[in-house]
Amino acid sequence: MKQTILTIAENRPLTANVYRMALAAADLEEQRPGQFINLRLAGRFLRRPISVYDWEPGKVTIIYKAVGHGTEQLSRMKAGETLDALTGLGNGYDLSKAGERPLLLGGGVGVPPLYLLAKRLRAEGKAVTAVLGFNTKEEVFAEEEFTALGCEVTVTTADGSYGVKGFVTDALSEEYSFFYTCGPEPMLKAVYKATKTPGQFSFEERMGCGFGACMGCTCRTITGWKRICREGPVLDKEEILWAD
Repeated sequence: MKQTILTIAENRPLTANVYRMALAAADLEEQRPGQFINLRLAGRFLRRPISVYDWEPGKVTIIYKAVGHGTEQLSRMKAGETLDALTGLGNGYDLSKAGERPLLLGGGVGVPPLYLLAKRLRAEGKAVTAVLGFNTKEEVFAEEEFTALGCEVTVTTADGSYGVKGFVTDALSEEYSFFYTCGPEPMLKAVYKATKTPGQFSFEERMGCGFGACMGCTCRTITGWKRICREGPVLDKEEILWAD
């Protein structure tokens, strides 16, 4: 974890309430697939944890949904403004488990953490399949970016207005070596039941501190409770114990 000041290079809408923000800092450390950053907003007590979408030397990109006062405030910020950030947070995805045909399953704002993962896997020559799930056509984003990486991409929409009608579990690839997923908990539970191989789950969770001090974000596992911000947000399929 590192505290740094990031300068906004870009902040633009992708859909009605989803935004893409690029942030720059000369001393920015490498961000790994599945990690997140924690942003301090003026007048807000708690920082906002947001998954890393992409990283390159000196720049990190996030995609976030304006769903509350904090993220709505973030959506109004302009290029040139700065944000106090904690970077390099959480344990990310383990690329060594991918095999040759990894499957990526993302739902809504669970899609962004999978992009940097797909980018790294494609750089290793892996045949990546990505299934991106949304509610409607108007909410779809990042399809072209995953395709540009060379991924085989399928988009699902719950209302059938674009791509395959249904959820990500309705478009599961029949041949895959390992899966990685991120999305809302109902989707993660459905993926858990529908998949037959080992995989890794990235959890979306409200956080207090974001680095493990407050115990406000926990998940029950076979070895006890784990903090999503510290031991997670990525957990292995075989260790997760779902709450009823």
